[in-house]
Amino acid sequence: MSTPCRRRLMRDFKRLQSDPPEGISGAPCPDNIMMWNAVIFGPAGTPFEDGTFKLTLAFEESYPNKPPGVRFISRMFHPNVYTNGELCLDILQNRWSPTYDVAAILMSIQSLLHDPNSSSPANAEAANLYRENRKEYVRRIRETVEQSWE
Repeated sequence: MSTPCRRRLMRDFKRLQSDPPEGISGAPCPDNIMMWNAVIFGPAGTPFEDGTFKLTLAFEESYPNKPPGVRFISRMFHPNVYTNGELCLDILQNRWSPTYDVAAILMSIQSLLHDPNSSSPANAEAANLYRENRKEYVRRIRETVEQSWE
C-alpha cells in the first residue's frame, strides 16, 4: 500500500543511502517501513567520540506533517535524553517542519550530543553535571560510550 507517508519514507531512505551524512546510518525494518533503526556514531573531538548509539524511529501516517517518535535504545547519559531513551529536542516537538527528513533528524540528534541544551533538561543529573562538574560529566559519558560497544 503506497501512501504519501510511505512514499516520503522511501525517498528519505534513498537519500540516506545515496548521500549519507558522516557518522549516521538508518534504515527501515525489513518488514515495516514505518519503523526504522538508526545508528549515530559519537562525533570526533567530543566526549561521545567512539560511541555507537542505536535509536529507533517510529513513524505514523501523518509523517511528514508530524515528527516521528525517536528514542535511544543504547543507554544514554545526556541532559536532553530521558532515562527511557526519549529525547527532548525542539525539532521533534514544537519546531517540527515537514521539510525535515530522516537525515536531518539524525544530524540534529548527533549535533545535540556535542552541544546539549541544559536550559530544558530531560535528565536533571546530566544537566547539573554539565553545568557544574564538567569533568564528572565527561567521565559518565565515557562510561556510556564503553557500554555502547557491548
